Amino acid sequence: MPNEEKVLLNATLCFPVAGDKVLMARKKGKIGKDCWNGYGGGIEKGEIPIQTAPRELFEESKLIARSEDMMKVAIIDFHNEKTDGEKFICRVHIYFLRQWTGDVCSTEEMVDPTWFYRDNLPFEEMMPADKEWLPIVLSGKKIMAKAYLGPFQKTLLAKMEIMEVDSFPEE
Repeated sequence: MPNEEKVLLNATLCFPVAGDKVLMARKKGKIGKDCWNGYGGGIEKGEIPIQTAPRELFEESKLIARSEDMMKVAIIDFHNEKTDGEKFICRVHIYFLRQWTGDVCSTEEMVDPTWFYRDNLPFEEMMPADKEWLPIVLSGKKIMAKAYLGPFQKTLLAKMEIMEVDSFPEE
């Protein structure tokens, strides 16, 4: 395990979706190292989430997407506990994408891009909260949620709080 835990306060996550399949890749480092995940990362100063998602998708997959093609499906506040007991919350804006250009490839951050059937996702090799919220949004619902995670986001410390919503607060 790395010596220093990453503290990220605002991020995006994007899952390209084609029919009944979802594109994921293995994270090479940082939060979720070696786990299957969507594409995403930190929101930079001056950006709003809808701008961050396509930028991060391109950096991690080389797929090109437009902000207007991003469909927000969730906002999840991940309550993280570090090994020293310090706590921090990372708000993650989650998007599905059904239209893009380019060919997906491995990058420095994400490797082995793979299409998974939405009813056969590799939850045992994903982040611990994913099995709770991802099936809900894949079923077509929008959610706001809270997840409580232990050090390095390896364990779920409590049951997730999930609320279905019709829309999200303005960014």
